[in-house]
Amino acid sequence: MTSRTGFFVLSGVLALVALICVGEGVQLVATGKPLGIGLGLCAFVIPVIGIWFLRQTVRFGRDSERLARELEAEGGLPVDELERTDGGRIDRASADAVFARRKAEAEAAPDDWRVFFRLAVAYADAGDVPRARRTMQHAIKLHRATGADTTPDGAGSTIGKPARSNA
Repeated sequence: MTSRTGFFVLSGVLALVALICVGEGVQLVATGKPLGIGLGLCAFVIPVIGIWFLRQTVRFGRDSERLARELEAEGGLPVDELERTDGGRIDRASADAVFARRKAEAEAAPDDWRVFFRLAVAYADAGDVPRARRTMQHAIKLHRATGADTTPDGAGSTIGKPARSNA
């Protein structure tokens, strides 16, 4: 199962759980008893938190994919130079060497979202997913702050802007 398929399956499960929580919350509030009303209101909060988390995850994925497309158009995507074991796993020493190089690039250019994008990929290759995510969020924030028109067609950045259909 691909990551995207897994995401859609889990999103569907989240929607189902949200519906069940809302239904149970309505029934609890309808009892008219203070405890039932309190629990019912709490049951309404659970779907709100889940939907907020889902929205943030979708937004992060969309924004990071847009950065990747923009970097690819510039020819700046990181090249896979990692050595792999016979089983196909990334060699730890190779990942550490690439990470050290990417970290030095990020320290040399702290305002360039491109180096932080590549650093996030290096963190992910090294197996540090939480730091990879935080670093990618930083790259997205830097990209938004620059607001520079860096796309090859002159259309400008689409990060943080609603997608437009040409239809």
